[in-house]
Amino acid sequence: MAMTSGHPAGTAVSAAPVPARLRPGDLAGLATVGLRTRKLRAGLSALGIAIGVAAIVAVLGLAASSSAALQNQISQLGTNLLTVTNGQTFTGSIAELPTAAPGMIARLPGVTSVQDIGTVSGVDVYKSPYIPAVNTNAISVDAETLNLPAVSGTSLAQGRYLNAATARLPVAVLGYTAAQLLGIDRIRPGMRIVVGSAPSGGQWFYVTGILNKDPYAPEIDASILVGFPAAEHYLGFDGHPTKIYVRTTPDNQAVTTSVDNLLGYQANPENPSYVSVSQPSSALTAQADAKGALDTLFLGLGAIALLVGAIGVANIMVISVLERRSEIGLRRALGATRGQIRAQFLAEAILLSLAGGAVGVIAGAAATAVYARGHRELLVILPEAWAGGLAAAVIIGALAGLLPAIRAARLSPTQALWSI
Repeated sequence: MAMTSGHPAGTAVSAAPVPARLRPGDLAGLATVGLRTRKLRAGLSALGIAIGVAAIVAVLGLAASSSAALQNQISQLGTNLLTVTNGQTFTGSIAELPTAAPGMIARLPGVTSVQDIGTVSGVDVYKSPYIPAVNTNAISVDAETLNLPAVSGTSLAQGRYLNAATARLPVAVLGYTAAQLLGIDRIRPGMRIVVGSAPSGGQWFYVTGILNKDPYAPEIDASILVGFPAAEHYLGFDGHPTKIYVRTTPDNQAVTTSVDNLLGYQANPENPSYVSVSQPSSALTAQADAKGALDTLFLGLGAIALLVGAIGVANIMVISVLERRSEIGLRRALGATRGQIRAQFLAEAILLSLAGGAVGVIAGAAATAVYARGHRELLVILPEAWAGGLAAAVIIGALAGLLPAIRAARLSPTQALWSI
């Protein structure tokens, strides 16, 4: 009999079976089977990924929201505020600013407004004469000039501020924190406080207003403000300013720097080294930098949580391969290729991590929203935060599931079916 290519002549040669193609929809369905049959284990493994992604999204969101609020605050208040305070002498004692210092500073080119305060020593503030003398609440009494709020960056929350008439009378305005410490939340007609060395022998001062919180001058928040003439007449104030607030030409950093360099010599020509000059906006910027360092720490903790989640995903996939040897053998015997088995288990790992990442993004965004609303800040969630969190989850899932998927694909049908 004639032979053709090893087969008898006239015999039809059957073609090798073509493996069935695994479409993306079929692959997604297969990937969910292992997760749906082991819900608790899958949920606990995805929890680690969710915690890590939530930490990353929340930290980046909180940092962006705080930074946006801070930048908005700086832009509203301006960076053209400089403060001059009395420093120390060579012997270490507190120096005094000359009484003429505010007027001398106002002569500098580029200076638009100057206001000052002077701390009245030896007096405390009490809500009534029946308060024990030791309960001072660390509230200071400061004499101040009439346009201080506009220059320092605060405003009037309630009542009326001092004017040329009331600055000579026993009238006071409360700082934001001072009002809270005294338990005063609103201005009522005839409201008075006691100012003096002791509550029983102090001077009554009528309260006419409460200030808002001052981000640039927190020392004003814990102060009781009275007029310079009233402080000198009723409290024995010597008239020397302790802090001078200077506003320069807006949006001109060169002018602000020039004035900054001259303030010490202008405020105290005889001893310029006794004067301290600062820019409050720089303190806010430094505060933002300090928060950035803490943000880096929390990002590191989030990365550790992601690593723990990756280990959990890898663990569940290894166990899944061991438990589903019979399933792998049956699918291989029915014609599934090694590539299809590998794709199935890899898809399971990625889907598990993606689910955890999605939950983490939602939790992180919710935490950011709660924080921003509680602190009355602008809600900012960077696209890089949630997109990066999801991308990290997918990459971690792929890496964690790669080795178990390769192990599952290497199982021969005979070995796998032997466990049935």
